[in-house]
Amino acid sequence: MNPAVTNIVLMLVMMQVSRKLDLEDPTILFYVRVGYGACQAIVMAIYLITRAKINAKNDLTTLKYVQPANPLAGESEPKAVVTTVKEYDLQQVNTQIKSVFQSLAMMGFMHLYMKYTNPLVMQSVSSVKSALEANIVKIHLFGVPASGDLKRPFKAAAGFMEALTGGAGEFKTDKQSVEQAEISGSGGIKED
Repeated sequence: MNPAVTNIVLMLVMMQVSRKLDLEDPTILFYVRVGYGACQAIVMAIYLITRAKINAKNDLTTLKYVQPANPLAGESEPKAVVTTVKEYDLQQVNTQIKSVFQSLAMMGFMHLYMKYTNPLVMQSVSSVKSALEANIVKIHLFGVPASGDLKRPFKAAAGFMEALTGGAGEFKTDKQSVEQAEISGSGGIKED
């Protein structure tokens, strides 16, 4: 099933659940906070276990790709990236862990400072769902082969900027594109 459709269904269900809960009751509010904290702990455990499996696998296969130019960061030319599968996977899982902390900061601000409680209910389950649907988790935790949509480098979800640029933000892995990017401009950057 399409993750976007399941996200919408999940949000609608969680909105109905949050409407049924009396979030003014301190006891219910306590359990909602505990539930949110438990879900975030589950998400962190998923990513930390994934990171441990990446380190244990220690896949040092060379991975070459062309990273598209990011006009918002002042980049005008795509750059060639040479890394290993292990380093790429660690970078992906670290990005996911960073997003968990950003989400916690946002929820902390919205809940503690602005006194919103409904997002706690909605974000509890959706964060676990997102963690289980992450490409890096599918490969290392569930043993799904890294082919098709899970082939490295992962395709980024189409966003607003990709719609405007006509899909110019895709990673290229063909030999000709990699060699051309290595020769021009930045000359092949090794990711550490």
